[in-house]
This record gives sequence, structure tokens and C-alpha cells, in this order.
Amino acid sequence: MEQQGATLLLLNLAAGVALLLWGVRMVRTGVTRAFGAELRRHLSRALRQRVSGFFAGMGITAILQSSTATALIVASFAGRGLIAGTVALGVMLGADVGTTIAAQILSLDLGWLSPLALIVGVGMFTATENNLRRHIGRMLIGFGLMLLALKLIMAASLPLRESPALGLVLRPLDHEPLIGVLLAALMTWAAHSSLAMILLFGSLAATGTIDAPLVIALVLGANLGGAIAPFVATAGQPAAARRAPLGNLLMRAVGVLLVLPALPWLPEWIEQFRAITGYSGERLAIDLHTAFNIALALLFLPLLTLVDRLTRRILPDAAVEEAFAPRYLDKSALDTPSVALAAAAREALRMSDIVARMLDETMTVFTRDDAKLAKAVEHSDDAVDRLHEAIKLYLTELSKTGLDEAESRRYVDVLTFTTNLEHIGDIIDKNLMELAQKKIKKRLTFSREGLAELTDFHQRVAANLQTACNLFMAGDVKLARQLLQDKANLREAEQQAAENHYQRIREGRTESIETSGIHLDVIRDLKRINSHLTAVAYPILEQAGELTATRLRADTRLDRSAEQLAPQNGKGGSVRPA
Repeated sequence: MEQQGATLLLLNLAAGVALLLWGVRMVRTGVTRAFGAELRRHLSRALRQRVSGFFAGMGITAILQSSTATALIVASFAGRGLIAGTVALGVMLGADVGTTIAAQILSLDLGWLSPLALIVGVGMFTATENNLRRHIGRMLIGFGLMLLALKLIMAASLPLRESPALGLVLRPLDHEPLIGVLLAALMTWAAHSSLAMILLFGSLAATGTIDAPLVIALVLGANLGGAIAPFVATAGQPAAARRAPLGNLLMRAVGVLLVLPALPWLPEWIEQFRAITGYSGERLAIDLHTAFNIALALLFLPLLTLVDRLTRRILPDAAVEEAFAPRYLDKSALDTPSVALAAAAREALRMSDIVARMLDETMTVFTRDDAKLAKAVEHSDDAVDRLHEAIKLYLTELSKTGLDEAESRRYVDVLTFTTNLEHIGDIIDKNLMELAQKKIKKRLTFSREGLAELTDFHQRVAANLQTACNLFMAGDVKLARQLLQDKANLREAEQQAAENHYQRIREGRTESIETSGIHLDVIRDLKRINSHLTAVAYPILEQAGELTATRLRADTRLDRSAEQLAPQNGKGGSVRPA
């Protein structure tokens, strides 16, 4: 019976921790979705010098209740060269102090606010379709859950104070502070929230479940673990983006190493401080967390230039920046769908620039028989594939955050557009370049008229690529109609080019006979490329009510010879959102 009671207490404690972590997450996502764009804008304005950056980081983190979120925002700015290294490090120091403000507020006796925040938050979240109010409601629900979780943790930890089993587990840690530091660092890194861990340790300390020596070790570990999470989260990003999280980790590690030797005497000093000032010690963990981070800021703010130099030595810029790596997929924006979708669309346009260059160079390969350029075009398809994969994974992560109807439509549009661009790259790489290599190897030459027809056909498709990109960004119905009219015109041009080609064969033109297969295949592949481009028009026209089951309405005045508007599902067909 006693064992069941102890098990239930531990389950309640674990449930309180889980609820606390979920509450922190809800507050963070609610704030970032409601005010994320504004917070990023205010932060970017404050990033002029280290002191203003420090206070900006402190304020943003106090609102977001997550130094990791602030670190990822700063990393994205630094990765794009928008802020200096010393300023980024100043923001990180401010973010560390910002978590102490949030911890101080949440450690107050605010139990009465929990039911109020939950009632108002649930009411706002369920009673309106307004996105801003729903996100504020989410934030209030998270705040209420955090306060409720702290009450649950304190209620569960009170009986644990008398538990002999817990004493057997925790007492050895009083004499092994390094193990306590490492354990807390591991827990904080796993939880991705130093705030939640500090509040947990504060609750345990307030009920007397853990003593002062262990409290100090756990607070140091939580600060160290809180710096590990953003450094790991930026893995794979450019060196410039990783330096600020690295610098923060180094500064916290130095702070921990400076305090560790004094650990045997700190509890005695704390007791003396209590005797002199009457300090109760109930908020010991929270106050130690605050004192540690303020001391760290005072120590390192004047030394940020040295820290920046050290991080540059550890993480130097690559000799040649990788041209094919994504540039705009900002992970810190994932909690703000509108910003993340704009970043994905910007990366998609970069991808379209590579495809446009491949398409332009394709005709150069055919006209000049340039085998070296053909290899370069094939290599460019690797960049298209890599960007497509990065955008797809980024959007997959974004979809986990929950999107409203408009955001879901844009999500599908971006994913569809990039998928079609990837298919176009494959057609150029695996079909057109293969035809070009065949022409070069056999030393074949198009007839003058045939080359002119291919050039004209190619220019039409290249122009439609630009129209498709403009339509992707603008979503204009008139532009969508134009793109489908151009598709109908291209079909006519294809038929005319085929008739002209067969006429030259009937006339016995040697060049036309020798290149007949290549000529017709090039036109076929260019037409397939155009079909992928026109796919961007369908959802826009469908949403505007401009589509019947298979064709445009009559008032669009498309030629009757136009293809059915539904993209083909077979090989080379356009991808259309379900």
C-alpha cells in the first residue's frame, strides 16, 4: 500500500512536469502566432549595438518565455548577416536574464489566476474564428496550465519530503554536485525549457524536498542545459548562424565552472545571508537563477568582442559558401505560419531561378553543341532536388503547428509549385540533356527552319515560366487566365511545328530526316514542362469559381482546341493539389 502511494506521488509529479512543459509550449506558440511578426520586427530594430540588443533580448524572452525561441530568431538574423556577432551575443545574454523575469513572475502566489486564465482562454479560443483572438486564447490557456502545473508539483512534492526512498536517491547528490549539474543539464536539454526546469526545482526547494547544495547544482545545470538546446537546434545552419548559440553556451559554461569550486561554501554563505536579512529561502532556486544570469551579463557584456572572436575561430566561415543550400528557410519562424510560408515561397522563387537558368541554357546546348554546358545543366538539377527536399521537409514541420484555412491553402500552393519545378528539372536533366548529348555524339544539325521553330517554342515556354512565377506570388485571376490561354496557344504552335517538320521530311530535307526523332521529342518535353507550369493556375481559378468540371467557363474565351484543364495523372503530368 505504501509502495502504491509512493508510485502515485511520483506519477503526479511527472504529470505536473508534463503539464508545465505543455503550458510553456502553448504560451510560446500563442505569443509567436499572435505577435510573432511584430516581435521579430521590433527585435530587428533594436539590433544596433550590444546594450540595446541585451535589453531587446530580455524583453522578447520575458514575453515569449523561451530563451531557445529568441536564440533561434537571433541565429536566423546572424546567418543572413543582418546583425553583428557582438550584438547577437548581447541579445543572448539579455535572453538569459529574460527567463529569470518570467520565472520570478510565475513563482509568485498566482494560484487564483489559473482558473481565470483557463476560463477566459478557452472562451476566446472556442467562441471566435478570429485568428488573433484564438492565439491570445491559446496563450492564456498555456499560462493557466503552467500555474496549475506548479500547484500540482508542489502538492505532489510535499509528501515526498518525508519519503525515505527519495532521501536515498537525492542525498548522495548533495556531495556530488557535478553529477547534479550534469543531470539537470540533461533534463533541461531534453525538455528544451530552462524556465520549466527552474520552476520545477523551485517548487521542490520551496517544499523542502531538496536542500540548498542540490538546489545550487540543479540551477547551474539548468542554465547549462538551456544553452545546449539552441546550439543543437541550429545544427546544419551556416557558421554565422551558430556562433551566437555557441557563444552563449561558452559563457554559461564558464559561469558554471567559476561557481563550482565555491559550492562547498555557498550553502553556509546562504545561511549567513538568511540570518542577517531574514530571507526565507522559499524562492532560493528562482533567486539563484536570477543572480547567476545577472552576474553573467555584467561579467561578459564588456567582453563580447573577445567571445565573438573565439566563436569565429571555433566556427570559421566556409571557404566557399555552398551555393545549393537553402537560404530562407528560417526554423525560428515555424511558430509563426505566415512568416514561415513567406520564407518557403521565397525559397521556391530561388528554386525557380535555377530552373529558369537550366531552361535557358538548354537551348544554348542544342544550338552550340556544348557538352560541357550540358553537364553543368545536369549538375544544376541536383540543386533543384536539394531545395525541393528542404522546402518539403520545412513545410512538413510547419504543418505540425496547426494552420488555418488560408494558411493551409498557401501551404498546398507552395508545395505544389515546388513539386512541379522539381519535375521540370528532371525533364531537363533526364530527357532534354540526353537528347542534346545524342545530337552532339552523332554530330547532327537541325535545319534552319527547324531550329527557328524550336527556338520560338522554347521562348514561349520560358515566358510562361516567368508568368507562372508571377502568378505564384500574386495569385491574380486575370494572370491565371492568361497562362491557360498561353497553354492553348502553345498547343496550336506544337501542331503547326509538327506539320512543318513533316512537310520538310516529305521534301527530303536531310537535316530534318536525321534529327526527326530528336526534334519531335524536344517539342514534346517542352510541352510537358509547360503543363507543369500551368498547374499553378488551377487552384486560383477554382477558388475564384472560374472552372467547370473540366474546362474554363465560356466567358474566358479560350480556343476550343485547348486541352482539358484537369492536369494529367500520367507520366509527366502536372501536380495538382488534392
